[in-house]
Amino acid sequence: MQKRKIGRVFEALDRNADGLLEETDFAALTERWAELGDVGPGSPEHVRLIVVMMGWWRTLLAASAGTALDTVTMDDVLGVIDDLGELRNPVTATATTLFDAVDEDGDGLVTATEYRRMIEAWSGRSTDTDEVFPLLDLDGDGLLSRAEFAELWTDFWAGDDPRSPGNWVFGRFELPVPQYQ
Repeated sequence: MQKRKIGRVFEALDRNADGLLEETDFAALTERWAELGDVGPGSPEHVRLIVVMMGWWRTLLAASAGTALDTVTMDDVLGVIDDLGELRNPVTATATTLFDAVDEDGDGLVTATEYRRMIEAWSGRSTDTDEVFPLLDLDGDGLLSRAEFAELWTDFWAGDDPRSPGNWVFGRFELPVPQYQ
């Protein structure tokens, strides 16, 4: 299941579709997210986004095993993902940073429109999120609170429960068919 859900994220990051992530992929994503909340260059929010996103790049690069110079494969990403259960604090800190970028009006809540813009910034293309947002709205109020977002984000990256709503943070994907023996 992790490979399916992370695969969608990897493909969106891999701008030239060569099966490798590069530092420029992370820098481009950081800038797309900075544009969401109109975070100006040099502002504390912009610096925080850069520190968080490029920190993940350095983590992935350090974990890369025998890949081409300065690139990361899907297997490298999955290797880091396997350890995220023990790294909940950095995952939650990332969620907080991205929540602030996504919360365009700064009201402490993410609307369905703000969520759609986040997904579009991630993928770089227009995306319909009308079906997914209600699955993420854990309390059914039509908004994502900072706590809901952090829980969903952490479940996406560090969880492996196929029933978790966090699986849908970056959109729907086909769940693996259970293998019974």
